[in-house]
Amino acid sequence: MATVSREHDYLGSAASRLGSEAAFTVFGRARELQAQGRDIIHFEIGEPDFDTPEHIKAAGIAAIQANFTHYAPNPGLTEFREMIADFATRFRGLRIPFRTENVVVSPGAKQIIWNLMAALLDPGDEVVYAEPAYPTYAAAAEYLHAVPVPVPLREARKFSIDLDELTAKVTPRTKLLIINSPSNPTGGVFTREDFALIADLAEKFPRFVVMTDEIYSRNIYGERFVSFAEFEHLRDRTIVVDGFSKAYAMTGWRLGYCLAPPAIARVATLMANNTYACVSTFVQKAGMAALAGPDTPVEMNETFRHRRDVLVAGLNELPGVSCLVPDGAFYAFPNISQITMDDQRLGSFLLEEAGVGLLGGSCFGDAGAGYLRISYASSIDTLKEALRRMRDALPKYRA
Repeated sequence: MATVSREHDYLGSAASRLGSEAAFTVFGRARELQAQGRDIIHFEIGEPDFDTPEHIKAAGIAAIQANFTHYAPNPGLTEFREMIADFATRFRGLRIPFRTENVVVSPGAKQIIWNLMAALLDPGDEVVYAEPAYPTYAAAAEYLHAVPVPVPLREARKFSIDLDELTAKVTPRTKLLIINSPSNPTGGVFTREDFALIADLAEKFPRFVVMTDEIYSRNIYGERFVSFAEFEHLRDRTIVVDGFSKAYAMTGWRLGYCLAPPAIARVATLMANNTYACVSTFVQKAGMAALAGPDTPVEMNETFRHRRDVLVAGLNELPGVSCLVPDGAFYAFPNISQITMDDQRLGSFLLEEAGVGLLGGSCFGDAGAGYLRISYASSIDTLKEALRRMRDALPKYRA
């Protein structure tokens, strides 16, 4: 009698360590409801609602027409890497310039984060990061048999990190410390004083590398963006991750990069060689146009600032809801603990009942329980309509 096989019989054990990013799971359900004729407001995906600027699209199209459709070098086009190094140096106000040898281009920031973590971590190494956090950090660590070590962000500190708690979590086994400022999902921003204390900690524990995820560096509402890279005496142990998705509304183009010490950049290039090979040449040409053209992020940010103010004011008028004003990114992170601590259940209720797609804070780790994440990359009218729907639906919710 023939043996009946099952699909999961063919999967390796590593597959069981992969999880799905909640934003795309909720987005999938929201699209199902739309297909049924429901009117759904999408706040679940972290994506600017602006179109890619015309001069960037034109550069990509012109590159295709000029036959820039062949393989590129693994770390990226040399002229593009030169532009990135120059821009990153100027934007962060650094004394010691980044060089081309520091830059590795990737298909989005997520890919380079995974590749860097794969290059740095051995089983049992500890990865310290602030939580709630972008889910990729823990997912990659767990897949690689490293140990995720979250440090909770506190609302009382405007979702900045508690340095005493951080210090308590760093041990001789810590191999990687990940910073994300401005933060996804909280919109919190680290200060230079925070970074100075982290730098002191790095000097006491010379084994670990600091990875600073600065994908929201252009989405800042203070005077200027502060980067951990400004602590230049730690340049040989600092990796900056950035990209074009959030700053230039280029999410679908998949274009990111890292700025790393040369030895780490060489291994990141080798990882590229063995995974995605290279980023599409015409996409890199579009990225060059983005860096050389008008400062689109400044224009977008003024719109985001206005939307933020409207949304946060409206959230604070909802019964049982309170919300800090975020200093960066384009997310609000309202506290709904007076209503329920089961934030994901409330998020599902608001999608099914009110047609408002958003995420429970615990999708970003245990420290996010009792919160919601709302992307305000939508028009003012859409934000106001969502607030109206939430105001009508929340009294019907039963914990």
